[in-house]
Amino acid sequence: MTAPSITRADGGITAPEGYRAAGVACGLKPSGLDVALVVADDVASAAGLFTTNLAVAAPVVVSRERLARSGGHARAIAVNSKCANACTGVDGMQAARAMAAATAEAVGCDPAHVLIASTGVIGMRLDTTKVSAGIAEAARRLSRDAHRAAAEAIMTTDISPKAAAVHVATPAGRFTIGGMVKGAGMIEPNLATMLGFLTTDAAVDPATLDRALREVARDTFNAITVDGEPSTNDTVLMLANGASRVAVDETTYPALLAGLYELCAGLAREIVRGGEGATKLVTVRVTGAASEEDARRAARLIANSPLVKTAINGGDPNWGRLVAVAGRAGVAFDQNRTLVRIGGITLYDGKTIFAEREHEAAAHLQGHEVEVAVDLGVGGAGAATMWTCDFSAEYVHINADYRT
Repeated sequence: MTAPSITRADGGITAPEGYRAAGVACGLKPSGLDVALVVADDVASAAGLFTTNLAVAAPVVVSRERLARSGGHARAIAVNSKCANACTGVDGMQAARAMAAATAEAVGCDPAHVLIASTGVIGMRLDTTKVSAGIAEAARRLSRDAHRAAAEAIMTTDISPKAAAVHVATPAGRFTIGGMVKGAGMIEPNLATMLGFLTTDAAVDPATLDRALREVARDTFNAITVDGEPSTNDTVLMLANGASRVAVDETTYPALLAGLYELCAGLAREIVRGGEGATKLVTVRVTGAASEEDARRAARLIANSPLVKTAINGGDPNWGRLVAVAGRAGVAFDQNRTLVRIGGITLYDGKTIFAEREHEAAAHLQGHEVEVAVDLGVGGAGAATMWTCDFSAEYVHINADYRT
């Protein structure tokens, strides 16, 4: 099949045909929007990825149940911020189910076709009276033009809303994919990111949609880290309503993957770029690994290393920290053939230290987007890319004062 043409689109989560959204304030936050609603005009195929943290939040349990019960179909997604509804026991489960029931009533759909998500403080009880009122108000305000309000309503410590959309043109026709995400801290996902919501007007069956979401998340939402802390609430949900009448089969599946990757990679980088206290977006590349899994493991450890992240924040081209992390990754590693580059500048090649080049690497680290690369030296084809950010004093301040 001819490679698809992928172009940016306006409209975020409602850019695809057949979706409306809203964001309202119900009083969970002292100020600002705190309830979002995304609704498909008709029942859509649905897929979801969730946290693997065993301290799992009530809304994750409920959404998993609904996806299983419906056979991978949904019509509405309701989200609240400020309160994670996590570690809240039986009361939390009742609140989550009440949130889903209020959404079904407000939208006029089968309760089995409602998915929910929450984000915010762990251990805080969800005020169902406020949330239900917010959902009812959001249902009255549903519009294709309210995508930005919806993206704002899911924010916690995010510095700005994160949303995007793409058109995918194929010989079979054009379809659109839209999305919005939130996340600035507790980002170290396993199958998901903090919260992410995606829509498409392509016609995709639930099994194929689930397959595509998992494939793309591996190299996008599962390839970012801010602080190495998987959340209790990590959720990515995707709906496909078929409004474009472009059917995804084995012939058009690569086009779906390409468009979804383009969208999700951009959203994933925005999460890291807006990380708590972040001043730099850092791309970590690992090559020369015995396998892709080895490369991913080494890249993840480098991206999560506080010593690496603080050195980058200070503009210090301390390549020794990169070697030290790679060497403890528990994967095949040959120190005598290792290569370390910062901003494309080789600082170490396993036998030679290029101290005279450190000033060039230091200059690169002054930018807002930086790159570090390590070749593990075992001659394999395994390679991986992770995106992270630096650690600044502001990260400590934000999390020291998070609840106060």
